[in-house]
Amino acid sequence: MIEIPERRFEELVADALDEIPEELGRLIDNVVVQVRDGSPTGVLGLYQGVPLTEREAYGALAMPDRITVYRRPICERATSEAEVVAEVRVTVIHEVAHHFGIDDDRLDELGWS
Repeated sequence: MIEIPERRFEELVADALDEIPEELGRLIDNVVVQVRDGSPTGVLGLYQGVPLTEREAYGALAMPDRITVYRRPICERATSEAEVVAEVRVTVIHEVAHHFGIDDDRLDELGWS
């Protein structure tokens, strides 16, 4: 396990979001990204909301989606900051993909699980 301070971890999440290609980044809509220390279920990240592929049915009534990246579970898997950076990147991309309507099976096929 490596200890990454919360502030630094938030920077890593922001860096991972900045790596999303601009043409996709412009399509991310109505999403709050947050960092939490611990995960109640042990997951590294969690998407909660209505994927863009289903959003039309909700119209303007859709609440903001939420992507949560969990610091502790990621740090517990890592032995270096480089490993944390890589896992944060994969986790952020994985959860953003859910926002675009990509399910876990497809993410597994693409190597983003």
